[in-house]
Amino acid sequence: MPVHLLKFLACLWWTLCWVGAVHAASVVVVTSERSAGYTDAAGALVGELERSGVPRSDIALVSVPESAGVAVAGEAAPRLFVTLGADALKQMLLRDVRVPVLAALIPRSSVERMRKESGNKTAAVTALYLDQPFGRQLDLLRLALPAAKRIGVLWGTESVQQQSLLLPALSARGLSLVSGSVALNGSLFGGLKTVLDDADVLLAIADPQVFNSATISSILLTTYRAHTPVLAFSPAYVKAGALLSLHTTPTQVGLQAATMARTLLQGGALPPAQYPAEFSIGVNEHVARSLGLALDAVTLTDSLRRMDKRP
Repeated sequence: MPVHLLKFLACLWWTLCWVGAVHAASVVVVTSERSAGYTDAAGALVGELERSGVPRSDIALVSVPESAGVAVAGEAAPRLFVTLGADALKQMLLRDVRVPVLAALIPRSSVERMRKESGNKTAAVTALYLDQPFGRQLDLLRLALPAAKRIGVLWGTESVQQQSLLLPALSARGLSLVSGSVALNGSLFGGLKTVLDDADVLLAIADPQVFNSATISSILLTTYRAHTPVLAFSPAYVKAGALLSLHTTPTQVGLQAATMARTLLQGGALPPAQYPAEFSIGVNEHVARSLGLALDAVTLTDSLRRMDKRP
């Protein structure tokens, strides 16, 4: 048999097996990327579901393009879609999905914006937000920087929708807000200057208009020169020059998403949207020393976990 025919038959066999596996799955995990973070989250999710009794054959892992071939309604549809990242959720919302969707690895503001922009009012969507609750972020600032009272935030058009959630958390802790805005043309200078002139610390809130690969170096260099510490939402930003990060690892996301998924698979209601239960803290020791601070990530994590457990 010719080699090219053997290759064609092998490809056809793999495709048929993949289609059959997806159609037999109870849970379809749609991942936006093949990068390490997404792979770690997906691996933790699948592993935890297996440990809880869900057969591996009942779980399918697909990319965004592959998900277009998966039924979203009727008997051929899975019982649950789990989307990892923004592109995966966007794909689901663009379709007439009639089974529950659990969105993970995505900030709250992005979930809310996508739901509004899609106009999809029938999809049953819950979320495990990637960002941290504001109370937890402010408690970390009080632990690490007890003298900081004026909390600076650089708002973009997406993140500014979260201001109504931040204000009561600030008020409850006797803290005040110093706001700066990023212009529609993407200019950071005016808003960042406002924050650095009046704030004791910059609280970075995930917003692709504000914090992205083109802006982060400039923001961190400017704040460093101004001796204004930054609490970031990514450990990569700590390596780049932020004082602190408060984040949930992809593995922690996958484990919690599996717990939420298991509730539905066992016959329970779709869990409400929620923030991460687990978290990690990163410290840039060089930046800390430059600010005259001695901070230990383990000590901060233990203290913050105790505060988190208070009624």
